[in-house]
Amino acid sequence: MTDDLEVRDLAPAEIAECLDALAELRITVFRAFPYLYDGDPAYEVQYLRPYAESDRALVTGCFDGTRMVGAATAAPMEDHASAFAEALAATGLLAEEVWYLGESVLLPAYRGRGVGHRFFDHREARGRALGRRHAAFCAVRRPADHPARPADYRPLDPFWRARGYARHPTAEARFAWKDLGVAEETEKPMDVWLSPLYSA
Repeated sequence: MTDDLEVRDLAPAEIAECLDALAELRITVFRAFPYLYDGDPAYEVQYLRPYAESDRALVTGCFDGTRMVGAATAAPMEDHASAFAEALAATGLLAEEVWYLGESVLLPAYRGRGVGHRFFDHREARGRALGRRHAAFCAVRRPADHPARPADYRPLDPFWRARGYARHPTAEARFAWKDLGVAEETEKPMDVWLSPLYSA
């Protein structure tokens, strides 16, 4: 249940005010497997700023009182990095038809309370309102025997499938970042997940 949590879409001015908190959330959550991301706050703010400057992007925040404890983002596919657009070409879909779901990050203490579903509900509703036909996101693919994989790690694939998403069998993006404990950035394969939206 999320009765004591506030989940809402942020106005552009609010997004601008929350950039530092959003950056901190991304760095904190993505440090864990499978991303193992050694994040940089300055880069994060630069990466997130377009969400505050676009009239079509969406940031949905989750608040415990005044503290942001989670957030999810989405934007038109054509507004995203070329690496993701190139992966989309393998699906046969036009970028102008696709609503791209960016990060969905939530601090561990708040998981299992339905926030993840509400993040998807908010983002999919905005995509339909904008007339997008499909939703898509990318997820990193790590080998099953990766040395940093926790023994109790549970992939999110079942959750995504329950939401109506399917991993495309051939489409793949490649994106670079620096892993924890590694000196240089390396490219990682990213699976493409898709679901029809269809305008109401």
